[in-house]
Formats: sequence, C-alpha cells, structure tokens
Amino acid sequence: MRQYSIAAIPADGIGPEVISAGIEVLRALERQNKQLKFDIKTFDWGSDYYKANGVMMPENGLEQLKKFDAVFFGAVGAPDVPDHITLWGLRLPICQGFDQYANVRPTKILPGITPPLRNCGPGDLDWVIVRENSEGEYSGNGGRAHRGLPEEVGTEVAIFTRVGVTRIMRYAFKLAQSRPRKFLTVVTKSNAQRHGMVMWDEIAAEVALEFPDVKWDKMLVDAMTHRMTLHPKTLDTIVATNLHADILSDLAGALAGSLGVAPTANIDPERRFPSMFEPIHGSAFDITGKGIANPIATFWTAAQMLEHLGEKEAADRIMQGIEHACSKGFLTPDVGGKANTADVTRAVVAFIESTTPVTETV
Repeated sequence: MRQYSIAAIPADGIGPEVISAGIEVLRALERQNKQLKFDIKTFDWGSDYYKANGVMMPENGLEQLKKFDAVFFGAVGAPDVPDHITLWGLRLPICQGFDQYANVRPTKILPGITPPLRNCGPGDLDWVIVRENSEGEYSGNGGRAHRGLPEEVGTEVAIFTRVGVTRIMRYAFKLAQSRPRKFLTVVTKSNAQRHGMVMWDEIAAEVALEFPDVKWDKMLVDAMTHRMTLHPKTLDTIVATNLHADILSDLAGALAGSLGVAPTANIDPERRFPSMFEPIHGSAFDITGKGIANPIATFWTAAQMLEHLGEKEAADRIMQGIEHACSKGFLTPDVGGKANTADVTRAVVAFIESTTPVTETV
C-alpha cells in the first residue's frame, strides 16, 4: 500500500466547501484503488482562528506541517480582516518558510465550458504559467516612514537574486522541455525596470543554452496580456515574476472560463519540505455558504498534488473525471451552468469509482 499524509487547511470563505469536496475525491480514489491510502489531518487555521487567537496560525505551524507529504490549502481572506494580515499570516509564511519557489498554474479550456474568447475551444488554449514564488515583488522588503505626516513615505522593494532567477528559469525550461511543443515564453518589463528585469532577461538567455531543444521568446508583460487574449495558440509554457505571473494567471483563468477551474501548485522542487496545493479563486465570500462554489479548481489541484507525489495514474483519473463531468453538463453558475458543488463532486466521484460513464445532465 502507498500511504500519504496530507495536511488540509480549508481556511476561509469557500475554502472549507471546496476542500471538503476535494477530500471526497481523494476518498473515491482510495475506494477505486485499494493500494492508495490518504491520511488527512485538518487544521482550523485562518481568519476565524485569527479572531480568536490574534494570529492566523500557531507559532509552531510550520513545524507541525513539516512531517506531512503535502499541504492541501483552500483559500485565505475575510471581509473583516485586512488582506495583508491574512496573506502574510498564513499562505506566504508556508510558501516562503518551505521555500516553495515554483508556483505552477496550468490553464486549459475544458470540454463543455464556453470561454469568453471567440473561436477558441478545447486544445486552443493549453498553457502552464510558472511563477517565481519566493522573492521579486512579494519579497516583503520595504517599509513606511513619517506615518500620518504629509511627507509619509512607503517603499516596496522588489528583490531579484541570481540564485532565485536562475532556479525558476531552469525549472520553467525543464517543464517546457517535458511538454509536446517544447516552447517557453519569458515575461518581463525590462524596458522600464532596468535592473532586476534586465538581469532576468540575461539569466534567461544563459539558462536557455542548457536546453537547446526548447524554443523560447520574450514578451513585455503589458504586451503579453494582448497576446494571451488575441493569440492564445501562440503560447504554451510561460515564466514570469511573482507579481507579473500572479496577474497573468488570473487573466488565464478568466480566458479559460472562470477562476473556478484554475489550480495552483506551490512546489519545492528539491523536496526538502512539503509542497502546497490550492485553487486560485480565493475565498469568494460573495458565494460562501450557497453551495455553488466550483470545485473543479480544487480537483485539478488535487491532481497536481498526486502527480507531485508520484501517483500519475490517480492524477490522470481525476483529470478524466473533471473533463467527463464538464462535458456532460455538470457546470456551476460561474461557467454558465446550474449545478451546485455537490452535483459536480458526485459526477467526478462516480467517474472515478466506476468505468460506467455518468450521463445525467444537471
């Protein structure tokens, strides 16, 4: 038996709803494959924990998580807690504390989902965005001086190191090399940011020499939004800084139909620490408790987690279940359907557990 320990952190908003659905899918895999076993422990960290304890997670939170094979994360953020407290109190300490420097965000148009792009369907938009996840614009450097006075100053310092840029560039080239098209687009803003971004361009050219079979090109981040929208077929694997990739990956999710279908993996490629897997969509408090949150992003995130753990067959089965459910009309309102979270979950679970297709349309 192959046994994996998973730390589940549902956290805020629709996080508990989608993580609960994700755990149902993992349990279905156990029933379908008796050689798989998931030991899942749920942690109640998040905004409610903060309101009760003054912190988003305990001081020894990272120490508690270290023993797990992976972290399954829901969403963080609450209307009555400042965003910088929720983000810097839970998600970023895990990403940075475990040096999960590769944030990997695949995007593709799923069968049955109508994207906002004209003349674009399944197969036409199939990207992976690699986001540098440890430094750059989210390094946390900077500060404020003369608070409250007319001359108050706030500085936000983007940090780019040769080590940090080289390792994410090498990760992106390797990922591009593993995909059929073997094509990478490097995104910067080196025309305006003439220090860190120029170094980013130079290191990309150096690392490219290690991968002669990978074709690559460069784009300025503003021009990249145009290319993603009007020429999606010209892109495959994309690498960008922490801030740029954060923005572009949300655009990618929207172009594919909804952030509700967009997953994320926060990877420590060296496997010194557990990696963390989460949907992109955030806490979505406007639909919390309504039972209509799209669980597809969480299921896809679970597939990323399983692939990272070496369980590619189980990961593929989840993806097949996702595509089957979507093609049969099990769609939540964010992608134009009438199904609820439970409907979609049942459809994917039924596919995983049985070779008999689910044909009912909601």
